[in-house]
Amino acid sequence: MESPASGSGETATRVVTRGSVIDSIRGCGLSGMRIDKEELRRRLVMPQYLRFAMRDAIRLQDPTAGEARFHERTDLNVGPPEAPIVVFINARSGGRHGPELKERLLQLIAEEQVFDLKDVKPHEFVQYGLKCLEMLAGIGDSCAKDTRERLRVVVAGGDGTVGWVLGSLGELKKEKREPFPPVGIIPLGTGNDLSRSFGWGGSFPFAWKSAVKRSLHRASTGDVCRLDSWHILLSMPNGEVVDPPYSLKHTEDCSLDEGLEVEGALPEKVTSYEGVFYNYYSIGMDAQVAYGFHHLRNEKPYLAHGPVANKLIYSGYSCAQGWFITPCSSDPSLRGLKNILRMHVKKVNCSEWEQIPVPASVRAIVALNLHSYGSGRNPWGNLKPNYLEKRGFVEAHADDGLLEIFGLKQGWHASFVMVELISAKHIAQAAAIRLEIRGGEWKDAYMQMDGEPWKQPLSKDYSTFVEIKRVPFQSAMICGE
Repeated sequence: MESPASGSGETATRVVTRGSVIDSIRGCGLSGMRIDKEELRRRLVMPQYLRFAMRDAIRLQDPTAGEARFHERTDLNVGPPEAPIVVFINARSGGRHGPELKERLLQLIAEEQVFDLKDVKPHEFVQYGLKCLEMLAGIGDSCAKDTRERLRVVVAGGDGTVGWVLGSLGELKKEKREPFPPVGIIPLGTGNDLSRSFGWGGSFPFAWKSAVKRSLHRASTGDVCRLDSWHILLSMPNGEVVDPPYSLKHTEDCSLDEGLEVEGALPEKVTSYEGVFYNYYSIGMDAQVAYGFHHLRNEKPYLAHGPVANKLIYSGYSCAQGWFITPCSSDPSLRGLKNILRMHVKKVNCSEWEQIPVPASVRAIVALNLHSYGSGRNPWGNLKPNYLEKRGFVEAHADDGLLEIFGLKQGWHASFVMVELISAKHIAQAAAIRLEIRGGEWKDAYMQMDGEPWKQPLSKDYSTFVEIKRVPFQSAMICGE
């Protein structure tokens, strides 16, 4: 199941999908392993002066604010913990369990090592908390140095929360601030595909109080795996108004790959956004359904107060949006993506762009990294070696530098794919993707990345571009198994 990463001591894992029930049972820790609470604290909790130093640095947004704690410490012989851990928790996730889980974490490790995301954002921890440890290490504090090098991170939340933390930790790579803390997960979201992919389960366990100790223990001892992340650049004619998700940020740097010529005229000015995703990007009807569902949930939050309710309402909303039954085939908003989309890809070990035809029947296209999609499904499928060779594909991994691109025809096709009776319509494997979306009669297209949907306005005169390329460094994940 595993192969060694070159020269790093890390482990590259294949993605494995499991059902929610099995995940929950395994998460309960039925193996009988007992973990002593005090022993766990000794392994995880940082010395008090370091905890207070980080807290001061974050509160005052000044990495040097914690230096006084170093000079005031009374125990000069204190050493670093064996496996220091900080936890980010989205206490609003997980229904009623979120606040209870936070209280449980505060019992197991120090208060200063548990960050509620409504109070402390991941980038604040990176800019001030970690910087404080690095500053103390720089003035000769060996305990701070060892703590920084051994540090691991746990995220208690859904895929969006995990991606948020991974993105903030990615700034360490850009600033060459090694090492890169690996990340473990306590799943609190609805789909939890990142959590499933790395062995942390698909749902919060039934016996969650005892499972929290085991999760922290696994986070402190688990092997480190690698995960590709993907940079997305969205470029549209200036003047188009878009309400992007928080994972897309406005950018002035719109540098589309010049190795591919653009058809038609380009506008004088463009508006651009960029972001990073870890699981998938999609365009089409699936994103349209997700967009409508998110707005419905925001307008009427009482309808969806937990994972089961979310899935039931999502299924009903899918039926109401024409995903299953097309009421009028002449309506341009219900035609296949072929009418608006031109797609180019760079295939494995190839530096040239190649145009890939969009099948006429496809109404949604997904570029998938994890191969756990829609709460643990594997729409790409486990393909046989003969088929892989015939199509020029390779076996899919989360760290292979490739995205698997597949199509969904309509709701009925998607349903059979999601219960794994059939595979999705395989389109390509790609190391980079360029989508050119032409407006025409379409006023909008719908897109989503890692579960965050948005409505993308289209111009009649100019194309909108989406360009996806792999981030040059990989994220570090802790294997839950």
